[in-house]
Formats: sequence, C-alpha cells, structure tokens
Amino acid sequence: MGTYKLKTGKVEAIVVDAYKRLERGVVRGYERIEKKFVDRFLEPVEKEERP
Repeated sequence: MGTYKLKTGKVEAIVVDAYKRLERGVVRGYERIEKKFVDRFLEPVEKEERP
C-alpha cells in the first residue's frame, strides 16, 4: 500500500493561522490572570537555610 497525504491547500493555512491567533489570545489572557494572582496573593520570601 502506498503513502497518502491529505490535500488541504489554502484551507490548511487559514485554519492553522486562525488556531494560532486563538491560542495566542488564550495564553496571553492566562498569563495576565496568573500575574495578577501572583501579585495579589503571593509575596516573595528569602531562601531558607537548612541546618
């Protein structure tokens, strides 16, 4: 049996570009929420020395 490849053409580029834009938007939104959470609820601590 031979090797086959799906013919996608221009549709592939459109769908992949749309997915990348959507993914970027979601990741940026998550990063903003994460930063606000860290700034609001967490505080830096010094390294603790262990005996």
